Amino acid sequence: MFNRTSLQAAAALVSMSLLAGCGLFSDDVAEGQNKITVGTTSAPTTLDPAAAWDNSWELYRNVFQTLLSFPTGSTSPRSDAADCKFTDTTSTVLRCKLRDGLTFSDGAALDAKAVKYSIDRIRTIDVPGGPSGLLGSLDRVETLGGQEVVFHLKESDATFPFILATPAMSIVDPAKYPADKLRQDGGVTGSGPYTLASYAENDRAELVRNPGYKGFADIKNDAVTIRYFKESEAMVAALRKKEIDATYRGLTAQEVLDLQDSKLAGDPLQVVESTGADIRYLVFNPKDPSVSELAVRQAVAQLVDREELVKRAYKGTAEPLYSMVPKGIAGHTTGFYDHYGDPSATKAKKLLRAAGIDKPVALTFWYTTDRYGSGTAAEFAELKRQLDSSGLFRVTLRSRPWKDFQVGYQNGQYPVFGRGWFPDFPDPDNFIAPFVGKENVLSTPYDKPEITASLLPETRRESDRGTSQVSEKFAEAQEILVEDVRLLPLWQGKLYIAASEDIAGSERALDPQTVMQMWELHRKASW
Repeated sequence: MFNRTSLQAAAALVSMSLLAGCGLFSDDVAEGQNKITVGTTSAPTTLDPAAAWDNSWELYRNVFQTLLSFPTGSTSPRSDAADCKFTDTTSTVLRCKLRDGLTFSDGAALDAKAVKYSIDRIRTIDVPGGPSGLLGSLDRVETLGGQEVVFHLKESDATFPFILATPAMSIVDPAKYPADKLRQDGGVTGSGPYTLASYAENDRAELVRNPGYKGFADIKNDAVTIRYFKESEAMVAALRKKEIDATYRGLTAQEVLDLQDSKLAGDPLQVVESTGADIRYLVFNPKDPSVSELAVRQAVAQLVDREELVKRAYKGTAEPLYSMVPKGIAGHTTGFYDHYGDPSATKAKKLLRAAGIDKPVALTFWYTTDRYGSGTAAEFAELKRQLDSSGLFRVTLRSRPWKDFQVGYQNGQYPVFGRGWFPDFPDPDNFIAPFVGKENVLSTPYDKPEITASLLPETRRESDRGTSQVSEKFAEAQEILVEDVRLLPLWQGKLYIAASEDIAGSERALDPQTVMQMWELHRKASW
């Protein structure tokens, strides 16, 4: 539907290797037994799609619908609630025709007005750090009768269909979601593969199959319970005790290695590995006096030893990253390595002395305790060790649970903080655009017209994302990021699903956005 053939490199995002034992299962399942329980350390921050640009998408993908989506194995948007296509040659007018007979879980009609309402309220509410940042190129939404929606863009944007395929653009029932504020009653009314039967914050979500669903998903189970764990240790213990059937997000490196060893030792477990595009990075807030000086940020960049960080904290389940655009995505570079080379205290000291800084710099690094897994604490302990051992810095570590941590960085409270990024869609634009501009996902304004007003608009005119011209523009943008050191990429991860041996579908459960499609999981009978 869209000319995205150049994204073949991104196909690695959905390439899986199943590390399971051999043998065949029967597909016959006893009546009422095809219910799955999945554990994760990544709980939603909110149930309202207008508020979240984070791992809340995990739940949204399964209970809401979007106009377009990413079926397993696809690296370009495909039809979900609608068929969409550009009607002009400049990628500024996108027209979508809804499927017939769509309804929300409460029986209300899902029509063109509901789609327009859903998109408009995202921009009206405009939650700080929320998904409205994805709609920067949108001018207005028009309805044509009850079944057609037209998106008029302010400028060429070949990535807009990808944006519509993100769970952020979930379609909600206008009768249940206020136009100018977030829904507060704790309910969910969508049209996705499942309905939300019950929800206990930071504990569990109970999903049941939606009998009125009309979309691309082939639902292979009857119900799913998602259990939210504060610590991965408890999650792994629940898997071993068969209290849960599968885990996703939050496994530490050691836990992955232990589970793989258990499988080799004959335990009835399987581990599915995916080459991920998730990245981890540091954010510097230049409004804080401790890092307002460029030389301080450069010295940190000069000292961080990514190889040692990955070795000590992640034991081979991640790899060093020297660019905000990860490997496997068109436009990837190694800019931070090219500029700084190997870690060097001597070079870092020279940078500081040239700026008139001759005493150790006191810095406070902040991280979240419950968003990216238990390995985060070890990661920041290693960063502190590296910087402190240089004699050039004195690092203090501080941490908070995700909800409190999020409030802190949105209010500009942290001089340096760690963040992770799971892609909205498999395109280099999505690893640069969200982090720049006066209003970005980090809530630390980064006004860089060279990127926002020139380089990004130029690439968005190109529907073929793999051309040398597009790659060159993204290389220029990444060079600017290296020069400013407002963001410091650290590592690129791998994704793992651990599951009981009788669970099938794990190898198909991750879409190109690395969002779990729960409907792919199902239970198989014994040997």
